Amino acid sequence: MDKKKFTYAAIAYIVLTFAIAAGWHLVIFKDIYDQLGIFTRKEPVIPLGIASMIMQALVLSYLYPRYYRGGGILKAGLIFGALTGVLMASIAVFAEAGKQQVTSLPFWLLFESGYYLLQFSIAGVVIAKIYGKDPGSM
Repeated sequence: MDKKKFTYAAIAYIVLTFAIAAGWHLVIFKDIYDQLGIFTRKEPVIPLGIASMIMQALVLSYLYPRYYRGGGILKAGLIFGALTGVLMASIAVFAEAGKQQVTSLPFWLLFESGYYLLQFSIAGVVIAKIYGKDPGSM
């Protein structure tokens, strides 16, 4: 594995995800999340969110070169992002909705799924661009 590309991909994922997640959840759509009532903690524990991003970054940066089978980087990145996004959404959107009292379940499912589609599509493309057409030897 190319350790340099792995490190760049992980760092890019963390920075990108922090910017998207903080902007989406804590600034742009904060009022919508308050109305939905799905997040019951008044103040988020930011270090736990960062720890989650670091874990995701390490796993995704490790998996991408094993996933890539050739072809266009944009397409490969979007597909990789979509696959990992669906996995994360199954946990963070659907499973959470089954455990939390949310004011509008259909809206929550669409809205938060949209967030994961955006985040992981962008992340997948960025990771793919960092690895390029030759993700390195495994």
